[in-house]
Amino acid sequence: MAGVGSGGNDIQWCFSQVKGAIDDDVAEADIISTVEFNHSGELLATGDKGGRVVIFQQEQENKSQPHCRDKTIKLWKISERDKRPEGYNLKEEDGRYRDPATVTTLKVPVFKPMDLMVEASPRRIFANAHTYHINSISVNSDYETYLSADDLRINLWHLEITDRSFNIVDIKPANMEELTEVITAAEFHPNQCNTFVYSSSKGTIRLCDMRAAALCDKHAKLFEEPEDPSNRSFFSEIISSISDVKFSHSGRYMMTRDYLSVKIWDLNMESRPVETYQVHEYLRSKLCSLYENDCIFDKFECCWNGCDSVVMTGSYNNFFRMFDRNTKRDITLEASRENSKPRAILKPRRVCSGGKRKKDEISVDSLDFNKKILHTAWHPKDNIIAVATTNNLYIFQDKVN
Repeated sequence: MAGVGSGGNDIQWCFSQVKGAIDDDVAEADIISTVEFNHSGELLATGDKGGRVVIFQQEQENKSQPHCRDKTIKLWKISERDKRPEGYNLKEEDGRYRDPATVTTLKVPVFKPMDLMVEASPRRIFANAHTYHINSISVNSDYETYLSADDLRINLWHLEITDRSFNIVDIKPANMEELTEVITAAEFHPNQCNTFVYSSSKGTIRLCDMRAAALCDKHAKLFEEPEDPSNRSFFSEIISSISDVKFSHSGRYMMTRDYLSVKIWDLNMESRPVETYQVHEYLRSKLCSLYENDCIFDKFECCWNGCDSVVMTGSYNNFFRMFDRNTKRDITLEASRENSKPRAILKPRRVCSGGKRKKDEISVDSLDFNKKILHTAWHPKDNIIAVATTNNLYIFQDKVN
């Protein structure tokens, strides 16, 4: 199989560009913590653990670097200038003001071309509402409000009001020793401004309707899949924890990612997912060692393509996976500098979990668990994807483009 892409058509993915330093010794602050396209796909943003946000434009380098903190939300305005005014009457070109008495003639200021300059300026700071690290921010479809979530609370904000928010979910027990689960992700519905979902470390997804009550302690729907008794183990609760939840663009479905799989849920059916895709089932036999090296707690994200026909998520060894919902075909690709020649076509990778290893297969025992792709993004209109390794951002596109 050559690949999977929009509309179920087979496509070939090729390397486009990579951004980041070639450095095996990566500082904690340089680790990429999020990747996302804007609504048009023209801009691509990454954030890192140092609090920096870098914005890229197609075929251009970083545009700006605003800074954020993990318990504070900032709204930034990104602007660009390619002209500057010249011909002031009351000040010199270097900015010094003239004595008005020396002005004998009047000039009409004009705009002259200049090198493109991009500026990032903070417009609003939303602070003091979270005790724990924020794990999710989601703008509502009304474009007036947004939610922010941490381990125990979800707050609703108005974009114009910075000094107060409304607490809409609070799962903090009176006695913290009785805490049994935490909120792992939250997102607003793409076109129903009263609806949002949040996932938990117990593998459940709760859909809430803000029309029902000011505090959404009682969910409207609870999505949970019964556990298969044959797979029950010491690690069951850990690997069932949901690390990401994303509504489809249509709003009919939502996708969740747990440690081993991606699941697609129909909002009209709570009892079980309508589709389940195994991301790296071959790691089930390695859970003990993954627990010892803390990899079992890694939080993998997931994303939809523009028409909701393909889903993508990351894995170890800098592998990432795509699943075509129409053809039920899947592919494993690798983000690597060795494959980063311009327009180089990505070759499918396969993992051998036992028995005799075939040519071009990699043994599960040879996987590098320090190399992982936790964050992925898909262009909203085109077959262009971005995947983040530890401190590098890889961009791939289909061969046609």
